[in-house]
Amino acid sequence: MNSACMPEVKANKKQKMVPIFAGGGTRLPAHIGILKAIEELNITFDHIVGVSGGSIVGALYAAGYTLAEIEKIALGTPFAKFKGFSLITLLRDGGLCSGDEFEHWMDEKLQGLTFGHLHHHLHIVATDVAQGRPVIFNRDTSPDMKVSKAVRFSMSIPLLFSFKKFNDYVMADGSILSEDALHRDWAGDGTPVLCFRLRSQAVHKLNDKKAYFALKTYASMLIRTFMNTVSREYINDKLWHNTIIVNTGSISPVDFNLTDAEKQELLKMGYDTAISLIPHKVIPYIDPSAVSSMH
Repeated sequence: MNSACMPEVKANKKQKMVPIFAGGGTRLPAHIGILKAIEELNITFDHIVGVSGGSIVGALYAAGYTLAEIEKIALGTPFAKFKGFSLITLLRDGGLCSGDEFEHWMDEKLQGLTFGHLHHHLHIVATDVAQGRPVIFNRDTSPDMKVSKAVRFSMSIPLLFSFKKFNDYVMADGSILSEDALHRDWAGDGTPVLCFRLRSQAVHKLNDKKAYFALKTYASMLIRTFMNTVSREYINDKLWHNTIIVNTGSISPVDFNLTDAEKQELLKMGYDTAISLIPHKVIPYIDPSAVSSMH
């Protein structure tokens, strides 16, 4: 982002909140932009909640990476290397790829850290599809678990990544949970929460009509449609004041071939939305009039 176009932010005092990075899939650079805005608004947090793509950014930040380092990782990583297409894996494990390569990559970035050794209180949310309820991983529930494993659970995009069994749970993507499952007192002391959701308006168009019924194309469209539908889930009125929607336009949660320019655009979308809307939400000590544009 061009620093000359960034708004000047003034806050009266430090304010705490709990950011919830809800979903996103491969659009995770938007969450990096949101974190940049939070820092510039002089907001602090001890707890951070990550779901699906948001769990990647949350985990890296909680492990001590700077925003510049996380941005470098996001820009330098070709997401397509985590995608696969195996009918055997689909039939056996419920997903086109195992997700093992992603988990190994995540564990390498986190240097094998467990929840008990993180700098922040990290809460990663996945879904137990067997019972239709959230499963929360943090230093209280699973202090000795590798963070990379919990991130893998939360990133189990249906049909794309195979489901994972854990104890009596069948783990899948945390973003398929209803919104109210994320709005809770995560810090345990009444610290306000602010949920950041990414919303896509993508419509997939086929360039080759003959490919319409090809299995790979159909599966890709099905996954994309499902995840886009999840991202447009209705938000209950009682949760609206604690929710910020980042419109990611035509960029889908399962775009694994994002260019550097698209990743930068996502980062800017997250930053611009957060810097303009956070002062109007749950943060009482920030005067919205003090956020003046320098464009």
